[in-house]
Amino acid sequence: MRSFKRSNFFPLKKKYDVNNLLDLLDGKIIDNNIHKNFEINDVSSLTQLRNNSIIFLEKDYNNQKIKSLNIHVITNKLSNKEYYKNITLVDNLNHNYNKLLNDLFNHDDQIGFNDEYNFVNGSHISKFSKIDNSCQIGKNCVISRGVEIGKNCIIKNNVVIKNAIIHNDVVISDNTSIGTTGFGFNFKIRGSKHLNPQVGIVIIDENVHLGANCTIDRGKIDVTLIGKNSMIDNMVHIAHNVILGKNACIAAQTGISGSVLIGDNVTIGGQVGLAGHIIIGDNVVIAAKSGVTKNIKDNSVVAGFPAIDINEWKKNIVINRRNGR
Repeated sequence: MRSFKRSNFFPLKKKYDVNNLLDLLDGKIIDNNIHKNFEINDVSSLTQLRNNSIIFLEKDYNNQKIKSLNIHVITNKLSNKEYYKNITLVDNLNHNYNKLLNDLFNHDDQIGFNDEYNFVNGSHISKFSKIDNSCQIGKNCVISRGVEIGKNCIIKNNVVIKNAIIHNDVVISDNTSIGTTGFGFNFKIRGSKHLNPQVGIVIIDENVHLGANCTIDRGKIDVTLIGKNSMIDNMVHIAHNVILGKNACIAAQTGISGSVLIGDNVTIGGQVGLAGHIIIGDNVVIAAKSGVTKNIKDNSVVAGFPAIDINEWKKNIVINRRNGR
């Protein structure tokens, strides 16, 4: 997993230590144990553990590495209480995730998020961004706090880039938005006030081409990754926490749901939809207009809805036609 400095993008509002964490929590606190007090400056996930952080666990996890770092566990599982020494047990994990991260970090889904811009050749460029002098930036772009852009990149007109690190030789076409808010909320309690704070970023590797009118959401805690040499057509949506391998080719109007893991050398036809939290192997080909609802093994060619092996899909079409369907 790629590392980044979160405070470059989401500055800490105030420094808290574990001892005063209870002041921020909201609702019923079932139990609390503090073996070691430390200053909190980040949030961890099971994918990437960070020292001096908090982590939210919604399942039973016995992870020795969590115990070896300065990490305070917040959970709603009683069994975790027996395993971790630094732990707070709450009744509503999702609510307290929102409460703590909104209180800890400044982000652009809440009032008060601050950035400072210079107006350069018709675009607004944050004073807190780093852009190589070899880059070409079009008109009416907005490049926000913490963004890093490498060498020889071309950013066309009306592009919005925030919460992102972009490597060398990347082309981003008109009207594309990168680092936008991921679609995370409590399904039972909807509305803008109940959004899960998205405090991850987007990383775009070298030699990637992004078409016009694309959107790439930032990670919830970690990253959304676009692998090197990938070709993304117009009007493609890539949701939060997606990991896209190298040499991908994705045709127009494809939608990839959150937390999908996609291997190397994958080809996806136009208007394909991928359900969330699935794994697509290496060298996979997905035919246009397919609906992918489950994992796909390496070297597969699939089509249809739900997507199946393309030869089986073709046989089904022949059988249905013979039966007058």
